[in-house]
Amino acid sequence: MRSPHRIATLPPDHNQAYPSDGWHAESVPPEATPEAVETTAPLNPYDELGALASPNPLEDFLHETDDDDNADEAGKPDAPWQPPNHRRGSRRRNRFAGLPLAAKAVVALVVLAAFLALGDRWALLYAEHEAAEKLKDSMHLSAAPEVEIEGFPFLTQVFDKRVDKVKVTVPDVAADRISLAQVSATATDVKITGDGPTDIKGALIREMKGEVLLSFDDLNRELGASQVTFTGHGRDQVLARGTLPVAGHDLKLRADARIQRNGDRGISTDIGRMSLQIGDLATYRPGTRESEGLHLSKASADRLGEETAKAKALLSVPSIVKRLGVPDSVVSGALKSDTKLNELVGSPRFVNDVMGLNLIDVAMGHPELLKKLGLDPALLKGLSQLTRPVLADRLTLAFQLPKLPGTGNVWLQDVSVRKDGIRVLLSGSGLGIGK
Repeated sequence: MRSPHRIATLPPDHNQAYPSDGWHAESVPPEATPEAVETTAPLNPYDELGALASPNPLEDFLHETDDDDNADEAGKPDAPWQPPNHRRGSRRRNRFAGLPLAAKAVVALVVLAAFLALGDRWALLYAEHEAAEKLKDSMHLSAAPEVEIEGFPFLTQVFDKRVDKVKVTVPDVAADRISLAQVSATATDVKITGDGPTDIKGALIREMKGEVLLSFDDLNRELGASQVTFTGHGRDQVLARGTLPVAGHDLKLRADARIQRNGDRGISTDIGRMSLQIGDLATYRPGTRESEGLHLSKASADRLGEETAKAKALLSVPSIVKRLGVPDSVVSGALKSDTKLNELVGSPRFVNDVMGLNLIDVAMGHPELLKKLGLDPALLKGLSQLTRPVLADRLTLAFQLPKLPGTGNVWLQDVSVRKDGIRVLLSGSGLGIGK
């Protein structure tokens, strides 16, 4: 148990000797404080702990921090603000400097090789452009062809004055009445004449292989005029189908063309089985043979047995009756009796004989008969002018290869009909271009 303490009350003039943060309690002798009041009450231990603590710890901490900052700022001058430096230039410069000599040599070789390759490609493009322009001028083309020089590196071939392979593609080459859709060739063992890649004067081609395409689309546009279409049939045949205007009538056209080689530089076509169909009345086949000319169709010949007026008009012409080989007594009875007429025109022999009759000859002396048969005399006049050579010339696919510039020789190897057109294989040797 704690012993009792005395509580001393300090006089007002003694306040300067003690802190100003409250009262101060301690054990004092009785003679030092004559005005002390003696008590025997025990002290509370929690009150003593509270007296030791600061009245506001947070405020003391804030004042203490502010005082420290003010002391630092008072002792140091304000430093100017600078942005952070994120560059690492020195480290990068040192990175290459730290490489061994062999690695540096490899890097230098790679850079040098890249520059050489770039220069080689530039010289190649320049040479291809110059070659295309020379071909355009020498062959009188509307557009420059495509030239592709193979082989790498190119400069070593130029210094050696010999190129391994060159591919040339020429579109739309005029050949007589038609245009060749594409002429492509591959030249090997090409000798270059000139002083360098920028001074190529010409070339000598030792060997050349090529191909010519005669497109059906071009034939339809140039020869057919959107009315006749050409399609391949077999290896050497081309079918022509469409319509042909004659004397104001659109007649159905049918023709077959056989493709064959004509010498070493030409293609010829043999036009056969040409026919113009006039509705279901008649068919015209140009030519002078017995089977050619204007003939009634099977349907028209069969209708003679049903149309009495047409049959009597046909039998009233003596020259026709004579060609048909009908006796005069039979013709006389048929003209008087419809029963005998039907028996005559309905017989198979008479129908075949009428179909074999060339109405072109009849039209010259008996134009009124054609009107009764349903044929326009003006149409017959137009058909008589459309002879076989004239019609064949309008459908021919023949052409001659254009003469190539320079010296040498080019010849045809093979001709074949494909789905897209007519393809011709070429060969050549000793071709000189330029100087």
